[in-house]
Amino acid sequence: MKLYSWNVNGIRAVVNKGEFAKFIAEQQPDILCLQETKAMQGQAEIDLPEYTEYWNSASKAGYSGTAIFSKTPAIRTISNIPADIASKFQLCDTYGDTNTEGRILAAEFNDYWVVSVYTPNSKGKLERLGLRTEQWDKAFLAYMKELEKEKPVIFCGDLNVAHKEIDLARPDDNHKSHGFTDEERAGFDAIVDAGFVDTFRLFNTDGDNYTWWTAWANARARNVGWRIDYVVVSESIADRLVGASIHPNQMGSDHCPVSIEIS
Repeated sequence: MKLYSWNVNGIRAVVNKGEFAKFIAEQQPDILCLQETKAMQGQAEIDLPEYTEYWNSASKAGYSGTAIFSKTPAIRTISNIPADIASKFQLCDTYGDTNTEGRILAAEFNDYWVVSVYTPNSKGKLERLGLRTEQWDKAFLAYMKELEKEKPVIFCGDLNVAHKEIDLARPDDNHKSHGFTDEERAGFDAIVDAGFVDTFRLFNTDGDNYTWWTAWANARARNVGWRIDYVVVSESIADRLVGASIHPNQMGSDHCPVSIEIS
């Protein structure tokens, strides 16, 4: 099974550029998880009859959003963090309620849960760092562990953090930058400590492997980037992994797709 994840930064834009159709034709994912769709289902011209589409769009038009496209229909889907977990961690701040922003979509299949996630950005001046690290990260991990009680979990998407110094081109310049603060990195440590596996690092321990590049200063052509998009799996199914990859040559978004193959 080939699973891909891609923050498309606007599904309508990437479709209109022709890059989405190119990606599907070249990669033929069995399951595709999308983030930052910025659209409701039906607002983009997508003709993929071999896939069943599941969408979780933000209540605010043109913002955030996740989706899962699958060749095998899901048993069921769940949008957002369940109310009992959300209320415990209070997922609101002055910017709004993250649980209405279409940030999580979970789909149950025979052997595992697949979750597409778009983690809130802490913002340039770290205005949302507290919500991100003290509320969202803890609520999300609690939810993944709750799903894992039923069957193994594969969660993927834009986690908006570079975990280690190897995961960004210029770590020395960014220790106080959103996406690389100690607090955000500790949130990823907690994921690993809870028994989840960063699939890419099982197969590749090299630097210069990134999934997002700023639009400034020709960063993508120079490969001055960050690895902030991941596929993470329950430790119990890590031995079924055949490979994990990053696809930097796929254009259309400021992020590139990431993928795993699992037996």
